[in-house]
Amino acid sequence: MSHIKSVKMEKTKQALNEEQGKQAAESEVNLSGADLAGANLSGADLAGANLSKINLRGANLREANLQEADLWEADLREADLREADLREADLREADLYGANLGGADLSKADLRGANLTQANLSGVNLWEANLRGADLRGVNLIGVTLSEANLREVNLRGANLSGADLRWARLNDADLREADLREAYLVGANLIGADLTGANLYGANLVWVDLVRADLVEVNLSGVNLYRANLAGADLRRVNLVGANLSEAKLSEVSLNEANLVGANLTGADLTGADLSGADLTGTDLTGAKALPAA
Repeated sequence: MSHIKSVKMEKTKQALNEEQGKQAAESEVNLSGADLAGANLSGADLAGANLSKINLRGANLREANLQEADLWEADLREADLREADLREADLREADLYGANLGGADLSKADLRGANLTQANLSGVNLWEANLRGADLRGVNLIGVTLSEANLREVNLRGANLSGADLRWARLNDADLREADLREAYLVGANLIGADLTGANLYGANLVWVDLVRADLVEVNLSGVNLYRANLAGADLRRVNLVGANLSEAKLSEVSLNEANLVGANLTGADLTGADLSGADLTGTDLTGAKALPAA
């Protein structure tokens, strides 16, 4: 292909992108399957638009209005979505690899099965968002709002959730291996069956959290507040619980082999059937603990 033909084709594509971008910004048009890779749609009003299976790879959508837009299976790899309004948007199976979502509002958005690896989610609002089965491996979620979000079966391995708001979030069977959850707010969260192997929860608030059958092997839970938490059947072998508050917690059938409970508060805790073999209970307060087994 000659250089002149190549240039003409590129200009034609550019003109098409600009025209489609203008149409999308002006009305709720159907752009399903369109190729808008690299298009500049900064500040565009795309509320309610049909953008399913669209190619927006590398596009500029900064501060765009995408509220309730249909972005099912959309290609948003490396797109700029900073400060975008994505409230209640449909992003099921969307590819957001490497996308910049800093400061975006994704409250009540549907992100089931979406790929968010390498995406920037700093300062994002994901209140009540549905992320079931989404891929968030290694993602930066520092201080992000995820309260009441659906995170069932989500892959958060190695993700940074330090300081994140996860109140009443559903994290059933989630993969949180090696995740950073320092100072995270997990009050009332559901972590039944979650894998937290090697995670760091130093200083996290886990009051009333449900960790039934959760895998917490070698997890750092020092200084954590687990008041009235349900850890029945959880695996806590070699866990660090130095100075942790486990008062009135349910620890029935828990495995605490070789756990470090130095200075921990277990007043009123239920230890029925718990295994504390090899655990360090130096300075541990067991006042009123139920069915205390021999360490």
